[in-house]
Amino acid sequence: MKIFAKVLLVPAILGTIWACSETKTNSADRYFEKGEYELAVKTYTEDLKFKPTDAKMLYGRGRAFQEMGNYADAKADFEAVLSNDPNNFQVLLSLANIQLEEKNYASALLYATRAEEIPGAPASASFLKGRALHQLGMIDEAMKAYGNAIQLDKDFAQAYFNRGMLKVALKKNKQSCEDFKLASALDYPGAEDILTKYCK
Repeated sequence: MKIFAKVLLVPAILGTIWACSETKTNSADRYFEKGEYELAVKTYTEDLKFKPTDAKMLYGRGRAFQEMGNYADAKADFEAVLSNDPNNFQVLLSLANIQLEEKNYASALLYATRAEEIPGAPASASFLKGRALHQLGMIDEAMKAYGNAIQLDKDFAQAYFNRGMLKVALKKNKQSCEDFKLASALDYPGAEDILTKYCK
């Protein structure tokens, strides 16, 4: 049974979490925020010559590589951060997201689970874990993970949407409609269309 999963919106959230932790914004960060990823990579690389182990810059360059679809270099930067900070949940979640994009669902599950176990990890850790489980066909576990994400963040529209799609696959249409209504109320893209399709 093929189970539907939406494109992930988490990368932007992850970048914001880290960016908000520091008030100083350098030119590489500004390039990233403008979507000028090649210039961001170039500037981060120049800055890293003077601070080769700077976690924030390595993460920023990794995110720029990720946005460009250069997953190999993104992973190298993220893993460099993890080597000095193994409990950095932003980096673990970025790695989980890349593994999902590359359809390496077991690896995504490992990274997301590690992130979820760190105190203070955001709801997106449980959500990514749910997506990996969802793709691996571990339905009950995926349902629980999506539920955990929602429990941590009542406004997590994508978690409601994905859980609703999982319920559709399980033929729990009434329950799925409740999730679609919540996702739609939170303005999740496509939720209104799915609500119309399944919940007439």
